[in-house]
Parts: sequence; C-alpha cells; structure tokens
Amino acid sequence: MQIFACTDKGLKRETNQDAYFTGYLSDGSAVAIVCDGMGGARAGNIASTTATKMIFDYISNSYSNKLNREALMKLIRNAVLSANISIYNMSQKNEELNGMGTTVVVLVIRNGFAFICHAGDSRAYLINDKISQITKDHSVVQTLVEDGKLTPEEAKVHPKKNVITRALGVEESVIPDSYELPINIGDTILLCTDGLSNYVDESEIFSLISTKEDTTQKLIEKANSAGGGDNITAITVTL
Repeated sequence: MQIFACTDKGLKRETNQDAYFTGYLSDGSAVAIVCDGMGGARAGNIASTTATKMIFDYISNSYSNKLNREALMKLIRNAVLSANISIYNMSQKNEELNGMGTTVVVLVIRNGFAFICHAGDSRAYLINDKISQITKDHSVVQTLVEDGKLTPEEAKVHPKKNVITRALGVEESVIPDSYELPINIGDTILLCTDGLSNYVDESEIFSLISTKEDTTQKLIEKANSAGGGDNITAITVTL
C-alpha cells in the first residue's frame, strides 16, 4: 500500500486546527485518521491532535489479526467513542477548552476491505475508474438536501454549509457512522477535511488523484487557488 498525506493552514486562517495520522498495525494493515478541530484559541488544535493520537493508540493496543471483520469495525467505533468522552471530559475540566470538538474520519485497510468510521463533515472517497463519496456529511445542509429542501448545488453556497451536527467532544455521547467495503488493487481512498471538499469539485479531485504518485500537495494547491478559506488536509491510501 502507498500512503501519502499533507496538511496546510490555507490562505485565510492564522493557525491549522486540522490533524492527521498515518501508520500500520502489527500485521501491516494500514490506518489513516483525519480530524478537523473547532474551538477558540488552541482548543480546536488540542481536540484534533488528541483525537488522532487516542484513536490510533486504542486501535493499535487492542488489535489482533485474529479479529473478524465485525469485531474490527467494533474496535474502530469503540476507539472513536473513547476519544469522544476523553475530549468531552477535558473540555469540562478546563474552561479554556470548553466547547472544543473535532470531526473525525478513520480508515483501516485489511485483507482487501476498507473499514471507515466518521463523525462530522470530514470525508472519505473511493477512487478507481470514477470517484464516489463513501461518507455522508453530518451537517445542517446535508439534512436539508436529504429532506429535499436544498439541491446539492445550493448546499455548496448555503450560509450554514459549515454547521455540523455531530463531532467528537461536543457532547458526552456521539453516534458515528460506519462503512465497510471491498477494495481492489489500484483503488485509492481519499480522506480529507472540508477545506478540500468545499473548494475542489469531485471531478477536479478525480483528475488530480488518478495516478499513483503523491497528489496530496496538488490537491492542497488546488484548494488554495480556489480561495483557501479553511485549513486543508488530505490523505490518500492506494492498495
């Protein structure tokens, strides 16, 4: 597997509150995590960096190659839930961190299957001969689209497009969504924050990422050339 990753604060933000992690488990299974923090001062950064570290440590410490697919997905979900309560408790104990939170999207690739767990609007895409969005945003505009009150095109420019409905650390409990899908040799999975997906269309992502080279920096450059109004993070994992 090839893993590439890149992050950038963009052109409008003073700090980068995105965080990411890439690595491997004991049997060579790949792990990738992307988080987009929110909160005043350094709180968003603390939430996102804490989440990435805690989730990987939890998965790595509890992982066994004897786990079946159902047990592996449960492990990933439990890692996300554990990070949520830890970040929430941190925010309750420290007034400066009150209200902090972070989106999260976690990917584990093992034995030809991708296991994904997420909360918020950071996304996962599958790219082969086309590009397909795997995750569904937990956001106000996504709900409006599903209810038929907005078109996908209207959602892109809606004033509440950045308002999310789920995140780690904001409440004592969170319900992440999980996905399991088979992947083939040559398939690429892209994890990214909304600093990419809000500024670069899927067709443009597909045209930039359809080769085996590291295209994460090109994706960030494209988002910056389109305005760079947010922090931008991208990870590609190619089987």
